[in-house]
Amino acid sequence: MPDRYLQVVEPTDNVATALRELEAGETVSVGVGDEERTVEIAEDVIFGHKIAIEDIASGETITKYGKSIGNATEDIPAGTWVHVHNVESNYGRGDLADDEQAKVVSE
Repeated sequence: MPDRYLQVVEPTDNVATALRELEAGETVSVGVGDEERTVEIAEDVIFGHKIAIEDIASGETITKYGKSIGNATEDIPAGTWVHVHNVESNYGRGDLADDEQAKVVSE
């Protein structure tokens, strides 16, 4: 039975959202459409963050909610935490914006 605390919205997604903390070495089952995948968690992942549910090659599109959210900046094996350290977002990095960019975003 898939772990109900790992959310995959669309069968085309290659990441799942952790709705609980995940521990390195833990093996989880993820429901993806009509199938179930087993993934070993490679590193601790906190609530609300993403894990790869399949191997994602450097440059490949990261898909969540059936939409592109960015591209892998390095190879991301299944079970790995997916975040700003290994993804270039389609939406930019607000934490890297200078004061002028942040002002424009907030207006």
